[in-house]
Amino acid sequence: MSLFNLFIKSVFVDNMIFAYFLGMCSYLAVSKTVKTSFGLGVAVTFVLVVTVPINFLVNKYLLAPGALAWLSPKFATVDLSFLTYILFIAIIAAIVQILEMVIEKFSPALYSALGIFLPLIAVNCAILGCALFMQERGFSDIGEAAVFGLGSGLGWLLAIVGIAAIREKIRYSHIPKGLQGVGIAFIITGLMGIAFMAFMGIKL
Repeated sequence: MSLFNLFIKSVFVDNMIFAYFLGMCSYLAVSKTVKTSFGLGVAVTFVLVVTVPINFLVNKYLLAPGALAWLSPKFATVDLSFLTYILFIAIIAAIVQILEMVIEKFSPALYSALGIFLPLIAVNCAILGCALFMQERGFSDIGEAAVFGLGSGLGWLLAIVGIAAIREKIRYSHIPKGLQGVGIAFIITGLMGIAFMAFMGIKL
């Protein structure tokens, strides 16, 4: 699969929100304004672009069965794949901590608006899910992993900004009391997910 096809598929066909419903907690909680949603989406995209290639290297040269053969032939039978979750989450948490400090220093308003959901990027299942998909699909090189991370991040950004724009508009609409807030957001998300299923017809 070419890098362009992988990118398009990651953004539209295998969208983390609309195809796999990963990262729904922050997607629903932060998507009240476009500005805040865009900031969180950019942060998630940055974390994915950095962590997926790093996790690719960790998996290839440390975790996969026989990955330690580069050290010595005697390590060719070592399998550290049971450490996958621990190491992947540790790498994600470290990058998120650095990102949090940078945003706090250079954009205090965005840092305040994101609140608790900024450090919670570390446990955003879309980010860990992207790393695990990378491992499962067995990408051949770090370039494919980086493009997959970028596409998945932009797909998540597109989803959260899209729902935020709709939620800003429907503030002026008459919505039954029982559906106001998260209720109508779930319905809109389902409709957007159905709309994104149309991209499955793209031949890549």
